Amino acid sequence: MKIPHFRWSIAGLLFVLSVINYIDRQTLSILAPTIQADLKLTDQGYGNIVSLFLVAYTISYLVSGRIVDAIGSRLGMALFAGGWSLAQIATGFTQSIGSFGLCRFWLGLGEAGGYTASPKVVSEWFPPKDRGLAVGIYGAGASVGATIAPLLVIGLATRYGWRSAFLATGLLGLLFAGLWYLIFRPPGQHGALHESERALIIGSMPPEPPAPPLSETTRWGIILRTPAVWALMAARLLTDPVWYFFQFWLPKYLYSNRGFSQEELASMWLIFLAADIGFVASGVLAGSLIKRGWSARPARLRVMLGCAVIVPIAPLAAYATTSVGLFAIAMIVVLAHTAWLASISTYVVDLVPKPILGTAFGFIAAGSAIGGILMNQAVVWTITNWSYDYCFYAMVVLHPLAYLLLRKFAVKEWRLT
Repeated sequence: MKIPHFRWSIAGLLFVLSVINYIDRQTLSILAPTIQADLKLTDQGYGNIVSLFLVAYTISYLVSGRIVDAIGSRLGMALFAGGWSLAQIATGFTQSIGSFGLCRFWLGLGEAGGYTASPKVVSEWFPPKDRGLAVGIYGAGASVGATIAPLLVIGLATRYGWRSAFLATGLLGLLFAGLWYLIFRPPGQHGALHESERALIIGSMPPEPPAPPLSETTRWGIILRTPAVWALMAARLLTDPVWYFFQFWLPKYLYSNRGFSQEELASMWLIFLAADIGFVASGVLAGSLIKRGWSARPARLRVMLGCAVIVPIAPLAAYATTSVGLFAIAMIVVLAHTAWLASISTYVVDLVPKPILGTAFGFIAAGSAIGGILMNQAVVWTITNWSYDYCFYAMVVLHPLAYLLLRKFAVKEWRLT
């Protein structure tokens, strides 16, 4: 059966998998007080477990992109989504801090793979004018997942115990991993596409010179000697910790410093609603500039400049005297950051040649996980020795510095030949 505009169904599947990815990721931070009490887990131990997840995330970013380039988006996404879902299920059966940490490590190995497969899919299924919105859609899935997670996870944990939240969400992920494998095919082979849409997808792609056969040494040599790769990696390292902070530490900040109960942490959905808006707004704004005659990458840089101006208001959240004020500032900052994140991800898809996109995207995104690890340990030290306020102060310089790096090193056209 032919389905009109079928490429957006593929974006919808990426969205759902991203929703599940972030529900699985957020389950720990939402239930942290309960799990810490049950497993006798200190704040330092909690920080160590978050770091285990991020170490695995880093490792997976470095290798999963190459795996996706080698085996393709269909099998690659099914493999990683199924893997992280099994890790989530296994977490529900853990009885010790060690086994819990091992499951979170396993979760990190799978989840990063989903985010190297997704841009590969976008590069195959969407012309440049649609890529920003496609990335924004699956990026919004992350924050939709984080929005749903407090309501779903706390509801399950309150009624059936904290372990049930891991079991139920893991089973949901397995279901959609199988659905992905059944539905997905490359656009040139998919029977649901009208020929007009197939021609649009394939015909509107910018022409690329035929890629020479690449050995592993050549592939990695190209990536490692390209300044743009290092600039993009550094930009992710500097800025992604802002998103990790809001995911992993803001619930604990609200609980410890602002007097929220675990049930009141369900209000975190407002933060992630703002993130949803940022992800989608990024694609809409860049797309409108492209329609007005801008080239794709300059349009995305202009959106990132606006974000780099807004995120530095973050310290105002620490000075807010009411919950309304705190949430208003946090929502603005998160919206700007996720618009930045969607823009830089799409920028990579636009810049990197398709034959090495998965490998290069994974290497660049490893900067995100490394930044998260450094952030996590810095937050533990900061709240132990000073206060949470200094975490917000650090957000003043990160995005402006990252933007300057991109303008200096990541604007030159990049081809394999």
